[in-house]
Amino acid sequence: MVTREDKAFQAFSHIVLMASSLMCVIPFVLLIIASLTDNGELIRSGYSFFPKVMSTDAYEYLFKTGSQIVTAYGVTLFVTAVGTVSSLLITILLAYPISRADFPGKTAISFLVFFTMLFNGGLVPTYLVYTTILSIKNTIWALLIPRLLVSGFFVMLMKSFFATSIPKEVIEAAKVDGAGEARTLVQVVLPMAKPMMATIGLLTAINYWNDWYNSFIYITTKTQYYSIQGLLNRMIQDIQYLTNNASNLGAATEALAKIPSASVRMAVAVVGAIPIMVIYPFLQNNFVKGISLGAVKG
Repeated sequence: MVTREDKAFQAFSHIVLMASSLMCVIPFVLLIIASLTDNGELIRSGYSFFPKVMSTDAYEYLFKTGSQIVTAYGVTLFVTAVGTVSSLLITILLAYPISRADFPGKTAISFLVFFTMLFNGGLVPTYLVYTTILSIKNTIWALLIPRLLVSGFFVMLMKSFFATSIPKEVIEAAKVDGAGEARTLVQVVLPMAKPMMATIGLLTAINYWNDWYNSFIYITTKTQYYSIQGLLNRMIQDIQYLTNNASNLGAATEALAKIPSASVRMAVAVVGAIPIMVIYPFLQNNFVKGISLGAVKG
């Protein structure tokens, strides 16, 4: 029987959740409106949900280099897809063995994985390894390999899931039926681990999609390898440079005045975020379930 107190609590919970949802949605709505606001109006009046002058100048400026934008999207899609699948595969192949109680050396390997969550080699040694030993500078691999190396947090999360959510009896039954380790993993364990795989896969994909740093560091001459985030970051840097040095540009000052320097920043954020916003609802159920399992049983 539902009491009056239960109904009051449910109503209060719904109000709190609706308020929290609005707090997440409203800034993004304001971002989109700002990107469609006239640059001069945005500078004069600031951000508003009801701007006096609307304009698509920011998007027109971005898509003047249409082929470059399309190429950057293609590079990002490729890197995100290949990187996510590869990283997820490596994570599973490392997490599954150390989740088994009968695996020799599991404690030492788990410690090494955990150690990487606390310390890293730093920028200079990492840069030297990637540029001099692996020679990936100014190649597509520069966007893929640095984030392909296993995330210690994801490995420990997957290990915890395997150890606590996969019944040992199921694995033993598979062995009795004659299944080897590889077949047990592929046909028995992984189908039961879909929520956690979806969670880690989504987080990995977001990391790859939002990565502008590797493009900034390792792609210096071959602009055809710019990711969408790297390209947009370069465009913002160019606008900032032109704005800061307007007094020294002479005849270019008039052209500079036509650049929507304020609204284009908002348009950059929208162009970079929309694909993830479109994909997320399709993975939301598995994502929430995976996070819940990892939090409760980890």
